[in-house]
Amino acid sequence: MTKRFREWEVGQGWLLPPTVQDLVPPGHMAHFVRELVRGELDLSQILESYREERGQPPYHPVMMTALLLYTYCQGIYSSRRIARSCQERVDYMAVTAMQAPDFRTISDFRKRHLSALEGLFVQVLQLCQRSGLVTLGHVSLDGTKVRANASKHKAMSYERMSSEEKRLRDEVRGWLEKAEEIDGEEDASLGRDRRGDELPDWVKDREKRAQKIREAKEALEREAREEAERLRQEPPRELTPRERAVKKTAEPAPKTQRNFTDPESRILRTGDGFLQGYNCQIAVDAGSQVIVARGVSNRQNDAEQLIGVLEQIRGNLDGSAPCELSADSGYLSEVNLKALEEQGVRGYVATGRQRHGKEPPDEARRWNSPWIHAMTARLKRGGFRSRYRLRKQTVEPVFGQIKAARGFLRFSLRGLRKAVGEWSLVCTAHNLRKLASAAI
Repeated sequence: MTKRFREWEVGQGWLLPPTVQDLVPPGHMAHFVRELVRGELDLSQILESYREERGQPPYHPVMMTALLLYTYCQGIYSSRRIARSCQERVDYMAVTAMQAPDFRTISDFRKRHLSALEGLFVQVLQLCQRSGLVTLGHVSLDGTKVRANASKHKAMSYERMSSEEKRLRDEVRGWLEKAEEIDGEEDASLGRDRRGDELPDWVKDREKRAQKIREAKEALEREAREEAERLRQEPPRELTPRERAVKKTAEPAPKTQRNFTDPESRILRTGDGFLQGYNCQIAVDAGSQVIVARGVSNRQNDAEQLIGVLEQIRGNLDGSAPCELSADSGYLSEVNLKALEEQGVRGYVATGRQRHGKEPPDEARRWNSPWIHAMTARLKRGGFRSRYRLRKQTVEPVFGQIKAARGFLRFSLRGLRKAVGEWSLVCTAHNLRKLASAAI
């Protein structure tokens, strides 16, 4: 006797059509994000921007906000993939109520309201605080390099800009002089409908390239003058060789590069080589791995980010500051250690690279600073039980969840300001997932 199976009638209709909520199980992330956006978040800044009564009614901004936050929680960042998911995935349908905005609508909404969406980070963080997920007992700070929406092969150094600009200028001038000499012959060969002095396309392209290089060169020179003025007004501190040269000459270093696709991104060094991108910072609460502060810069150095992160934590959480803060040696400077002391935060900042299974290194002797000597002594006293050990198990797993698990490896938007907004969306989605895990 053969085994009987359940019937499989693909064309069978429903007697009573279900709602999309019936197809997504209770407690699903889609329901959580949708209801939290509808009932808990203040979206007045977005809603008030819609005052025009004429034209086709747009998609509801609250729905679009919930869609963006949910899709970032799912690790989908492309507007085309988001639009396709709205048509194919029932969890997305549970968020949008079966509506399917096209990719251009999604992209335009994200760009138009990026500043307001960035502000949702603080609202979600405060919800985490009210839920008891943020204790600020110990906070770990770290940075990671994320690729920009630009290729590093589209960058050029200041030194090469100078030589390339001169070469193109001389080349175009030579062509024009040659064209002037043979102008009479060209009049006869080109015919009466053309003057004979029109620039061929290949000359125009080189002129356009020379103009673009000239503008990039002028931008680097302007940035160097601004940085030199800033360095002269800053309190005295130990400067890097590059900073000393810029302060003295107010000119870009020969190797300073500028990207033609995303001029505000920079070539940054990583453990795997170099990339064109941004330096993304997060401060993470050790108790729950909730991100309590975030930031983006286009600078290689991490040390200058620490004070700003401390101020942001206070601003985000109504003046509250962490009891302890740990960071790797990239944040080591006398200015940072003094700032931690002045704000009443007990710091654990590495003074050298600690190898696995070995005690913290004694590299303080190359620093002529009592603050750094005291930090080295603090780390050595703790040994393997030092509070510094919390850093790796607090902040590095969060980067793993963002980059490896949810696949955020490259920015979609160009420019530092837009990168800040996009990174804020990524961090907001991370905290939403932590809040959902505690609530469900």
